[in-house]
Amino acid sequence: MGMKISVRQICFILIMYTAVSKFIVYPTVLSHYSGRDLLFSALADFAVQAVIVWAVSFLCSRTDKTFFALLEGTFGNITARIIFGLFALFFIVCAVIPLFEQKVYVHAIFYDALPALSVFLPFFGFAVYAAAKGFQNIGRCADICLPIFIVSMLFIFAMSISEIKWDNFLPVLKTPAKNVLGASVLTAFRFFEPCWLLMFMGHFKYKKGDAAKITLSYAGGALIVLLFLAAFYGMYGDMAVTRQFAVSKISLFFPAIDLIGRIDLIALYVLEIVMLFAMIINVQLCVYCISKCTGYKNKTVISIALNAALIIMLILLDNKLSALITIWSKWMWIAFVLFANVIPLLAWTLRRREKK
Repeated sequence: MGMKISVRQICFILIMYTAVSKFIVYPTVLSHYSGRDLLFSALADFAVQAVIVWAVSFLCSRTDKTFFALLEGTFGNITARIIFGLFALFFIVCAVIPLFEQKVYVHAIFYDALPALSVFLPFFGFAVYAAAKGFQNIGRCADICLPIFIVSMLFIFAMSISEIKWDNFLPVLKTPAKNVLGASVLTAFRFFEPCWLLMFMGHFKYKKGDAAKITLSYAGGALIVLLFLAAFYGMYGDMAVTRQFAVSKISLFFPAIDLIGRIDLIALYVLEIVMLFAMIINVQLCVYCISKCTGYKNKTVISIALNAALIIMLILLDNKLSALITIWSKWMWIAFVLFANVIPLLAWTLRRREKK
């Protein structure tokens, strides 16, 4: 079996997609739950995920089998297919909130004069095409996105850094612990990166030291999010709760905007490319899981069916984003703890042939 994705590309994915998937609604929600101590809530989630990312990447050094092959070798083909069917459902659950957030965000920031759905439907043309592609395509997209991500982030941070008021974070850790940790639990559904690694397992060539590289890349993505949260709350303080679409708000006070207009929109427009690829990865992995579960090889047909289901969901639940976020934060964290935390750790118990 040819290797489909490289460690370099996996590292890029963990840096970029981890970060951009948490730029739109997450900072506002976190401000609501844990106020000026929002960095500690985020840090708790990232710390747990980093340990699991390390555990899965270290497991890749112990076997060159795919996750499906490990399941099959331990429980047999039928059980492996059932588990992959459940993962397909899980990846759909992962995709729903980012999809709705993107729809609302793109409409509000770039096309507020047009109906929201008509703006977003063309995205599904891209989604059908991308989701039908395999891991090679995911890796190539990561290579393309990295320079775009770096340039747009430098722009956004450069425009915001002078406006941060650090005293907005004082006094530190005076928020009740149950609020800080409660915020970590209520936003746990935004953390699913270890599952990506489980799916990539056996599809890349592991070399000595790669577990450290992969884990450090995840930590890098986490650091970008923490800096972003610091910039957002540092600018708005208690008003952060009322500011929707954080990424579009942190460069608003850049002095040059008064002279030359909304140049920050260029950076946001460019960053949107990375956000779309980050959103699509869960759909791509869902298609992969369905293909493995059913044994049906035509991924284009699966992709069309899956995206059609997502379009129907978008139309039926139009303007229901806050209700969905409430359901996901109150109940879905259980599924996320199971699939993104427990199962990746349990993968160590699967029967594997040690690598020579």
